[in-house]
Amino acid sequence: MVKHNNMIPGEHFRKHWQSNVKTGFNQPGRKTRRRIARRKKALRNFPRPSSGPLRPVVHGQTLKYRMKVRDGRAFTLEELKLFCPIPIQSGKVAPSIGIAVDHRRKNRSFQGLQAKVQLLQTYNKELVV
Repeated sequence: MVKHNNMIPGEHFRKHWQSNVKTGFNQPGRKTRRRIARRKKALRNFPRPSSGPLRPVVHGQTLKYRMKVRDGRAFTLEELKLFCPIPIQSGKVAPSIGIAVDHRRKNRSFQGLQAKVQLLQTYNKELVV
């Protein structure tokens, strides 16, 4: 072990450098494999969206991000009751058709509630079961 402020010994640990080199020759094959896997996943859970469950559009909380919109966690039970094409008030049927449900969230504004119900209605029109 080297002690004090001495010169680093010039030992050569470069004998098997080829095993550490990573080439990207498998990139086109990976791209094809991922595309096929995405298609299989979309067919497997067909009525639901392949990108995950439907989530509401919400605004950021702080002053800096208030004007920006992002995907929220899930829809409230109140939003599902107002939407309700089939009896999904309990929140048990909604995940099976690809709608995320959060029983803890509360609606703070009437405009946000109406916008989220409108989003659920447009999703229901496009849903093919």
